Amino acid sequence: MVIGGKHFGQYTYEHWFDDEYGKKTMMNVLLRLEEEKDYNSVENLTREAFWNVYKPGCDEHLLIHNMRKTKEFVKDLDYVTIFNDEIIGNIVYAKSKIIDINREYDVLTFGPVSVLPMYQRKGIGKKLIEHTITKAQEMGFIAILIYGNPQYYERFGFRNTKEYTITDMEGNYIDALMALELYPNSLENIHGKFFEGEAYKIDKKELEIFEKNFPYKEKLVLDTQIFKE
Repeated sequence: MVIGGKHFGQYTYEHWFDDEYGKKTMMNVLLRLEEEKDYNSVENLTREAFWNVYKPGCDEHLLIHNMRKTKEFVKDLDYVTIFNDEIIGNIVYAKSKIIDINREYDVLTFGPVSVLPMYQRKGIGKKLIEHTITKAQEMGFIAILIYGNPQYYERFGFRNTKEYTITDMEGNYIDALMALELYPNSLENIHGKFFEGEAYKIDKKELEIFEKNFPYKEKLVLDTQIFKE
C-alpha cells in the first residue's frame, strides 16, 4: 500500500514476522531469481499475502507488476522461494536515492516481501532478506534504506536514519525509516533526504482495472487494518 509516498506494505509486516522461526525446523526451500514465467504466480501470491491485511483488498500485486517495467527495478535482486515446486515467497528491490543539496547518492530499497499465508512465520521472509542483502553487497551497492518496523529489521543490522542525518522527503526523522550500511561506514559522509522513486507509486484507477485479471475476493473492513479505504 502506498500512502504519502511511503509503501506501507513494506512498512509493517507483523502478519508474517518470523519471531518464532528459530524454535522450529526450517523448511527445505529453494531460492532463485524470478523468471518471466513466474510473473503471474508471484502477483497472485502477493495478492494472497496482503489481501485485507492493511486495508480492504490490497495493491501490492499491482506494485510488483509495475515495478518490473521501471528503470529503478533491480532484476538481479528479484528472488522467489520455492517449496514443493510452488512459489511461496518473493522479494523485490528498486534503486532509490539520498538527495543532498548538491549531490545524489544511489542506494537500494526493498518491498514488498510477500509470503503465502500458510507459510508465514516460518523464516521465509528472513531467508529472502538475508540472501538478497548478501547479493546486494556483492553487487557493490552502498546501502539499503526502507520504511520498516524497527523491532524486526534491527536484527538484520538496520539502524534509524537519524544516526546518519538522513530524513524522509519531507525532511523529518521518523522511527520507521531505517538504513543498512552494506560495508563499514558506507554512509559516514552521506546526508540528505531519502527518495524511494517513482517505482512505488500506485494509481487507484489502474488498480481497479488490474484487479479484474484476478479471481474475485471480497474486500473486508477489519478492526486490525491500518487504513479503511
